[in-house]
Amino acid sequence: MSFRRENILGVGVSVIQMTDAMNQIAEWVRTKKAAYICVTPAHAVMECVKHPVLKRIYNESGLTTPDGMAIVWLLKMAGHKQVSRVYGPDLLQTVCKAMTDQKTRHFFYGGAPGVAEDLVAYLQKDNPNLAVAGLYSPPFRDLSKDEESQVLAKFKDTAADIIWVGLGSPRQEVWMAQHVSATDAVLIGIGAAFDFLSGHKKQAPRWIQRSGLEWFFRLCSEPGRLWRRYIQYPRFLWLVFLQKTGLRKYPMD
Repeated sequence: MSFRRENILGVGVSVIQMTDAMNQIAEWVRTKKAAYICVTPAHAVMECVKHPVLKRIYNESGLTTPDGMAIVWLLKMAGHKQVSRVYGPDLLQTVCKAMTDQKTRHFFYGGAPGVAEDLVAYLQKDNPNLAVAGLYSPPFRDLSKDEESQVLAKFKDTAADIIWVGLGSPRQEVWMAQHVSATDAVLIGIGAAFDFLSGHKKQAPRWIQRSGLEWFFRLCSEPGRLWRRYIQYPRFLWLVFLQKTGLRKYPMD
């Protein structure tokens, strides 16, 4: 299964909807193919503009999903009318619901202490048969080589099929690219979904999500932490204008 990618400032965003992502993940799990998925809002694209190594990580992913509404709208403007948002929290819930009967084993890697436990409790309310391979909340620092080896061994020992990674962007994307070859699993970076679905942080209402103003909701919730992320959005629009008019090129290689 292969999906076209649309160039947005040099990042190849997969032209997909939620069903496409679900089917691709199911195929990878069935065939035991190791792969990683990047969910991609506008601020992630801007990080890739600044950091070529990160751009390569996104472009070498199994899927780079349209996570933000700005990305969805740009894909639709490019003629991909079938595209819909593949948002981290929704992707997690969709996969857990659809693959429960298949006994797919889920590992939750990330979040502050207690977050992953609360996330699993939330997911199991609707999916009591969800097969949880394991949980691990890494410290907020780089792991030592011994610690990394222990974590990778845990993935193997628990026979994890899907590893949900909640380290925050871009840390989680770098981590997935570095470790995917050492697993037999699908790695999916879902960042704030750990905090949202566990109840540790407030999620924007659906109407705000659909309006494209979720970034503003989050900025109001955590201005001290997120202002540097969202202050890039006017420049994102300007750079997209330059790309669309041909005044500036953004190659994907």
